Amino acid sequence: MSTSFDRSVLDIDGARVASAIEAAMLQAVSRTLNRRGVAVGVSGGVDSAVCAALAARAFGADRVVALLMPEADTADGSTARGRALCEHFGITSVLEDIGPALAALGCYERRDEAIRRLFSDYGAGYRQKVALAEGLLDRDRVSYFTLTVESPSGDRSTRRMPTDVYLEVVAATNMKQRTRKLIEYFHAESRNYAVLGTPNRLEYELGFFVRGGDGLADLKPIAHLYKTQVYALAAYLGIPEEIRDQPPTTDTYSLPQTQEEFYFALPYAEMDLMLYAWEHRVPAVEAGRVVGLTIEQVERVFRDIVAKRHAAERGLRDALLVEHVEVSSGAS
Repeated sequence: MSTSFDRSVLDIDGARVASAIEAAMLQAVSRTLNRRGVAVGVSGGVDSAVCAALAARAFGADRVVALLMPEADTADGSTARGRALCEHFGITSVLEDIGPALAALGCYERRDEAIRRLFSDYGAGYRQKVALAEGLLDRDRVSYFTLTVESPSGDRSTRRMPTDVYLEVVAATNMKQRTRKLIEYFHAESRNYAVLGTPNRLEYELGFFVRGGDGLADLKPIAHLYKTQVYALAAYLGIPEEIRDQPPTTDTYSLPQTQEEFYFALPYAEMDLMLYAWEHRVPAVEAGRVVGLTIEQVERVFRDIVAKRHAAERGLRDALLVEHVEVSSGAS
């Protein structure tokens, strides 16, 4: 049996990777985009922290603006961690509470109206989250989502979401990512800066982003790095430990929710390895040996990767045209 595939395939040289990204950022922003610096939304998580730190090293902290954009459902501590990151690297931070804007757009009201079609007593003081139903690894099935609500007294209830309820809840909550992007572009354009996107390779390749929201940016400097590699780079860059210790979350719903619950079939370290194995055509038996899955489970994850990559392709595609329109800078 081949031993070429093991967990070390995701090992990186932090100094080399950081240097390469910083050089590419300077080239892209200063020369290609002709911008003076960068704006980046900082969530208190590791991906945005790494992007902000790399930008500060590439351009100087005085040419980076970090946007802290909490709202009604933002997890406790997220803003404080984001502010601590900025203080650690000397980056200017701007606090923009997007809650009032979201309320004015009807984000919370539209979401709650959909939820009440499943839980009629849902209202003030309740919390909620959306999650993938369990069982992808153990049997072939069509994925579906569940909605969990928690009453003010702490009682929880979970039900399967009909398609119409799921679509409306997600459409409403996607307003959060799109509103944050509006704020990022305001601060970028008012300074002649570019906007940094913060997706890692898992999110970028498997479609874990909102089109026109966190999927929109002028430059995505870590989209080629697996999440495991982002954490390794964070350690090299000296990202505060309180950020590096945070598990990946969606930070979208009021109940705690991991990315694994909402979108990915496995924890990020195993999902990284599965994506690498699929991309490099590692046999299912070998991939399963490393990750601790059966051949059937690996094959189910591989099929899920293919489906998610199709979703990512749709999300990243330019607007469709009826006829091709040639856009050029004119005669040379």
